[in-house]
Amino acid sequence: MINIPKGTKDVLPSEVYLWQHVEKTARETAAGFGFREIRTPVFEHTELFLRGVGDTTDIVNKEMYTFLDKGGRSITLRPEGTAGVARAFLEGGLAGGVLPAKMYYLISAFRYERPQAGRLREFHQFGAELYGSASPYADAETIALADTFLKNLGLKAVTLKLNSIGCKHCRTEYHKALKEYFAPHLHEMCEDCRARYEKNPMRMIDCKEERCKVYTAHAPRMLDYLCNDCKAHFETVRELLDEAKIAYTIDPSIVRGLDYYSRTVFEFASAAAGAQGTVLGGGRYDTLLEQMGEKPIPAVGFAVGIERLLMVIAAENAPVPNEERPAVYLLGMDAQSRKKAYLLATQLRTENISCEVDLMERSVKAQFKYADKLGARFTVVIGESECAAGAAEVKDMKNSSSERVEFARLAQYIKERL
Repeated sequence: MINIPKGTKDVLPSEVYLWQHVEKTARETAAGFGFREIRTPVFEHTELFLRGVGDTTDIVNKEMYTFLDKGGRSITLRPEGTAGVARAFLEGGLAGGVLPAKMYYLISAFRYERPQAGRLREFHQFGAELYGSASPYADAETIALADTFLKNLGLKAVTLKLNSIGCKHCRTEYHKALKEYFAPHLHEMCEDCRARYEKNPMRMIDCKEERCKVYTAHAPRMLDYLCNDCKAHFETVRELLDEAKIAYTIDPSIVRGLDYYSRTVFEFASAAAGAQGTVLGGGRYDTLLEQMGEKPIPAVGFAVGIERLLMVIAAENAPVPNEERPAVYLLGMDAQSRKKAYLLATQLRTENISCEVDLMERSVKAQFKYADKLGARFTVVIGESECAAGAAEVKDMKNSSSERVEFARLAQYIKERL
């Protein structure tokens, strides 16, 4: 037998209803904030991610699934959603339309990394992007969307952590301070940190190596180097969240793992989210389109991994809907009544009533057991006498009542009781 590739996972019919619950909540919450769905290709030209995500990130350096197509072009399976949405925003002419452009996506993405709890090589994300507004109100609205989404899922133990990483102007001084601080310790730090020291020293703060954490824990804070504009922007974001009663803590260690972020960055964290604890992350990326060689347009957004989110939902025992069951199971007792059951099922389905019939030629006793296992609300029993009378014996499994119902009235009878 050929096994599933490492780092991937099947979503079986018995659990897919949980995914549908998360996706439905995502769609409804996003719509409530005026965000509309966007769908982009699962693969893009590799250059998009090199320029958009950034060449100092682990994603670009270690984790991308990149290959040459038959035309010799370098193609990459998307490792995240933002770069593709940015390309679509430009290529689709949305930049010249009514702004802000508010979009959300539900996608699969791919990163070649060590599989662990809540982290796979093929994973799924819900993300939201808001283009065209540099206002701190856009930051607050995006954070509010994320907060509302998690609350709508019934999560209570997820906490918001907030930081500002400034703009390219105030980060120049901050990078100097970081280099001065890390220089004496560089020989004791990991290879990645030594490379980041030259290209983007702020990314060193995000290192997960224990030997590096000893030094990053006491590194200078970006908040102490913010220019006046960035400081005012961050203060307004905090005021708006306070007014909206969205609780948060300031965490100077949050820098996010992608090069395109600027100013506001945030994470929602939970102890149930695996080793890193992050459930949802995002922030502002006013320089993303500029990095892609285009005119700068301000933007802010977030993404949440659905696999990791499902772990948190299970750990918190958050409420989820029951798996959908058929409304009706039609049971035929002989060859003639089986055919009648099949025809009645066809009629009920045209009335949008979900139903099942026996397809395995089970015995009558086995059909009753199967109906019970399915959890159908109504069992419709049809035998020789029922066919002759033009009426079935309908049992309501909710209260164990039963009633003889004419075939012609069956759909209306069930609809009145569902």
